[in-house]
Amino acid sequence: MDGLQWLRQGDVVTQASALLLLAMSVASWVVIFWKLRLLRRAHADVPRSAAAFWQAPSLAAALERLPAFDRETLVLPLVRAALQLEQLGPTTLAGRGGLSQRLTRVLRDALHGVLGRLQFGQVLLATVGSTAPFVGLLGTVWGIYHALTAMAGAGQITIERIAGPVGEALIMTAAGLVVAIPAVLAYNWFGRVIGGIEADLEGFARDLRELLIDTHAVDPGR
Repeated sequence: MDGLQWLRQGDVVTQASALLLLAMSVASWVVIFWKLRLLRRAHADVPRSAAAFWQAPSLAAALERLPAFDRETLVLPLVRAALQLEQLGPTTLAGRGGLSQRLTRVLRDALHGVLGRLQFGQVLLATVGSTAPFVGLLGTVWGIYHALTAMAGAGQITIERIAGPVGEALIMTAAGLVVAIPAVLAYNWFGRVIGGIEADLEGFARDLRELLIDTHAVDPGR
């Protein structure tokens, strides 16, 4: 009896554990491939976008140049949020306060939105990495229990009769590890890459804030 036949003959718990592991694997690999593309582009585009911004002759020119460099739209929301600050009228609480306070608020909100995109999927990878081994272990324990119960009802138990069913049930433990290991490795590596990108974005937001404050100090009529 091969592993697939054992799985087909398993009960609801065994089959549900296998299907759950399959769903975890598919979901984690979809997230892994999507984040590989996102972070590969972001790792290259954020420094290029920041350089393009600072090389522009004016804020308006920088806003026009950024889309060509910022393919994942990570830097552009910060610039747009800062430049749209003037639309906040004094009749609302968001439009009150000093320029420094208002810039800090709008840039923080824009930065949180950008970082949310970078962090998307990390919770799923962490969940799969931490729970998949236990789901596989559950399937193994349950499969061994039912195999031993069936053999006990059939008469004499020998090591030869136990080895086959127990070995097949252990496939679930191996499947849990196969699902969990890529998720854990991807989570750790993505976290390191995201940390570097976050540092670049936070530094750019801080420099942009200082630029706009200095510009307003030189030209208060803006």
